[in-house]
Amino acid sequence: MNTVEVSFEFPRELLAVTRQDPAGFARELRLAAAVKWYEVGFVSQDKAAEVAGLSRSEVLTALGRFGASPFQYTADEIVQEVKGD
Repeated sequence: MNTVEVSFEFPRELLAVTRQDPAGFARELRLAAAVKWYEVGFVSQDKAAEVAGLSRSEVLTALGRFGASPFQYTADEIVQEVKGD
């Protein structure tokens, strides 16, 4: 994977609030971005896993933890596709 390093500045208090060390905070931030991007349809499950540095099954577990659906289609969209509309 071809990567680029990006750095962010956050208030130090966020580490205490999230009970994370800097490395754990960075992992959680990558995961949160991957989950949200998947949830809004910006990336696939495979790409979300790549962003988060996890397997697809771990991303599916994380989707549940974040309360996000593993499906990128709404129920109405699925019904329309099945009907062939």
